[in-house]
Amino acid sequence: MHIIPAIDLIEGKCVRLTQGDYGQKKIYNEKPLEVAKQFEDAGLTRLHLVDLDGAKAKKVVNWKVLETIASKTSLHVDFGGGVQSDDDLRVVFECGAKQVTGGSVAVKQPDVFESWLKEYGGEKIILGADAKNEKIAVSGWEEGTNLWVYDFVEKYQEKGVRYIISTDVAKDGLLQGPSFDLYRNLQDRCPDLHIIASGGVSNMNDLYKLAEMNLYGVIVGKAIYEGRVILEDLRKLNF
Repeated sequence: MHIIPAIDLIEGKCVRLTQGDYGQKKIYNEKPLEVAKQFEDAGLTRLHLVDLDGAKAKKVVNWKVLETIASKTSLHVDFGGGVQSDDDLRVVFECGAKQVTGGSVAVKQPDVFESWLKEYGGEKIILGADAKNEKIAVSGWEEGTNLWVYDFVEKYQEKGVRYIISTDVAKDGLLQGPSFDLYRNLQDRCPDLHIIASGGVSNMNDLYKLAEMNLYGVIVGKAIYEGRVILEDLRKLNF
């Protein structure tokens, strides 16, 4: 299971929200490159970089931070937040992202998302499948939909998606444990998908449980910043 630390960006700073609420923002570091280098120094190889300004603005905003981290570390960066046009996608790849996550665009502009899958392939385009009460949530989780998460993912798997990142919005930032049932259900419906769990990780036991489920990866954010999990321990689990 790949351990993927997260950096969420607002105004170029490393922050964390609680349940996607921009009003519950905590700044952890004003220099995201420093944080990324800490992850790299600890032996981690991947990074989940989220442009929260972009998610709200519906266009990529913090591309310079991506460019800096991608050029000054060896981390495999997957980038999400605000990627909703061909130009956004081109900029993000040019700035060094190895993979790009599309969530809102997959809901609101399915033709655009499908064209990305055809052009770049399922290895580079990740489906963002964030859910609240098993229904897809978009635009930085500020908008709900009536799309059942399992049907949504299944439909896109048939169109070539190979990787998904799925966050249970109700769990995110609360440090109360991941949504194990959500990931089990996704595995049952889509056993061939590379599923990356996100949200709710509170300690190493959560990570051991997710590893036992044979998920492809897990994103860890607030638990690192709050000292609930130690980077050295994450390296031991990363494989």
